[in-house]
Amino acid sequence: MLPWLGDQLQCDRVFLYVRSPDTQRGRVPFCWVRRPEMPKIYDPDWKYEPADLPQRDPMFAAALKAQPSLFIEDVETANPRQVNRDFEQQNFSHRALIHGHLCIERKLWGVLQPCVFDHPRQWSQRDRHLIEQVVGWLAPLTREYVDCYAPQPEHC
Repeated sequence: MLPWLGDQLQCDRVFLYVRSPDTQRGRVPFCWVRRPEMPKIYDPDWKYEPADLPQRDPMFAAALKAQPSLFIEDVETANPRQVNRDFEQQNFSHRALIHGHLCIERKLWGVLQPCVFDHPRQWSQRDRHLIEQVVGWLAPLTREYVDCYAPQPEHC
C-alpha cells in the first residue's frame, strides 16, 4: 500500500508509525522510499515515546489531540507553533510532508507520513482527499496491528 500511495502522491518516502495509546510505545514497521539512496525510517523494536515528545514536536502533539491531519508545504517556512524545524531536520530530513493522524475515538494509533526531500510541495485538493480516505481506511487496520503485536502493559 505504501508504494501505491507514494506513487499517487509523487512522494520520496512514505512511512507508517504505529503506537499503543495505552502504553505510549511505538515503532515504524513499514517504510517505502522511491530510491534506495533516500533515508529510510524503520524501527523494528517497540520503544517508549519520550515524555517530552509532545513539547518538542507540535505535529505529534496535534495528533495526540486527534486533530485533523496536517499538510506541511515547507518545513523551512512553516509556522513554528505547527512545526519544529530543527526537530524535523534532525529526525526526518524532509522538506514537505503530510502528518496523517490515525485516530479512533480520539485515541492516536499511528501516523502516516508521506514526504518529499529536496523542495517545498503544495498539497492539492486531490492529495488531501486521498489522505482523508487512506487515513479512514488505515486507522482500524493500524489499531488491529497494534492489538496483535504491541507488548502488553506491564502490571505491578
